[in-house]
Amino acid sequence: MRFELPSQFQESLAKQPYPLLFATISGAHLYGFPSADSDYDLRGVHILPLTQVIGLQTGPETREISTDQAGIELDLVTHDVKKFMGLLLKRNSYVLEQLYSPLIVHSSPEHEELKAIATRCITRHHSHHYLGFARTQWRLFTKESPSRVKPLLYVFRVLLTGIHLMQTGEIEANLRHLNEKFQLTYIPDLIAQKLSGTEQAIILDRDQAFYHQEYNRLMRCLEKASQSSSLPETPSAGPDLHQLLVHIRLAAS
Repeated sequence: MRFELPSQFQESLAKQPYPLLFATISGAHLYGFPSADSDYDLRGVHILPLTQVIGLQTGPETREISTDQAGIELDLVTHDVKKFMGLLLKRNSYVLEQLYSPLIVHSSPEHEELKAIATRCITRHHSHHYLGFARTQWRLFTKESPSRVKPLLYVFRVLLTGIHLMQTGEIEANLRHLNEKFQLTYIPDLIAQKLSGTEQAIILDRDQAFYHQEYNRLMRCLEKASQSSSLPETPSAGPDLHQLLVHIRLAAS
């Protein structure tokens, strides 16, 4: 799905000094609950030329740029293709979600090839990422007073993404789409609260105990889904990623 950035941000993308393998939208837009004041989280892969990877003076493995226009921020982070492939092999779920994001700002034939290969980077141990991320977001949710809707939505988005991945081997980061499967009655209400308000929409104190119970239940579901998953223990995509990297480097030289 082609995603059109607001015009004020397109120039920032066009000024990138290195060719992009891909650039996709992450964050609240990908997760299915952007507010009117949500930032644009743009993630992708850049390609360093051969001259900047074989010598003593090498180019940047990661580039980060933030720009603010009319109160809305664009946060752009790209990794060089070698670093990105290394993260895939380290069972990093962030990069998987970026790679398979359907909100595509820029693509290439190599992007499609990388997506095909990276399915063999997915293992049952990706559950650890989602369990850890859920704990972090839950702590953020509980330490605030009043508690906000946004971190709570992130908690449930992360847990449902992890459970779905363990059960199917497929990356699905959109909470709306996930809830078509899980049918949690409170998810549409939480999304509606955030969409009708701002990033600061809050949770009532009387609802805290219920959400704590649901958090614990879904954490147990993710742990059980990992234990029973048919996903492999280790990634097997290394040799094909190597060949693709060589091809990309030589083509860019």
